[in-house]
Amino acid sequence: MTRIAVDRERCVGSGTCEVLAPDVFEVDDEGALVVHRPEPAGDEVDEVEDAVQACPTRALSLVE
Repeated sequence: MTRIAVDRERCVGSGTCEVLAPDVFEVDDEGALVVHRPEPAGDEVDEVEDAVQACPTRALSLVE
């Protein structure tokens, strides 16, 4: 199963991931990333992969 990994040291809360996969990611009021589903459903994987690729600080990755 694919799991989302977040490097909290790199994440700046830009919100790009939230725009691309809003059911999975959210940037809270303090600018911290919340991952609602660390193991995205099959129909969410493409959006999550796009979010990982678009992350400006490369804070997101996918692990098996």
